[in-house]
Amino acid sequence: MSWQPEADLQEVLLTEAQIKTRVAEMARQITRDYDGRQLLLIGILKGAVMFLADLVRELGVKASIDFIAVSSYGSSTKSSGAVRILKDLDSSIDGKDVLVVEDIVDTGLTLQYLVNTLKARKPRSLKMAALLDKPSRRKVDVNVDYLGFQIPDKFVVGYGLDFNEDYRHLPYVAVLKPELYREVD
Repeated sequence: MSWQPEADLQEVLLTEAQIKTRVAEMARQITRDYDGRQLLLIGILKGAVMFLADLVRELGVKASIDFIAVSSYGSSTKSSGAVRILKDLDSSIDGKDVLVVEDIVDTGLTLQYLVNTLKARKPRSLKMAALLDKPSRRKVDVNVDYLGFQIPDKFVVGYGLDFNEDYRHLPYVAVLKPELYREVD
């Protein structure tokens, strides 16, 4: 019998159509803001891959892509607060217009760490785009320039977000049934 991920879900928070519509709206705003400029999008692996791919296809400006991988979760469902770079950028961002593309802003610690790290590399400009935001979990103030959706404090999967590397492939964002994971404080 094949795996049926839908059986593991409590509810769908954002449908595929809602996500597609909002990503296109965000791309139009980014296109207006960067009109006539070359943009470097930095996707935060692995969660932002789906969002980045859909966003860049909708942009109306010249854009290139790079990736950085950071970790603050491990196998837990909550951020540890300790951020480390697992894979760094392939090229310099010195003098470039940079847009960091993140799947979800939770505590803000990962994004704060990345902003400080990337600012030290002297980009021309540095802005943030995130598909999801959980403001109720924020520990530090971070500025997200382009935001898709604010969501409640629920453990979500799909559209790049995972639990133990599963569920990333789902074309929507859903709440995972709490009995399938153990909260680790």
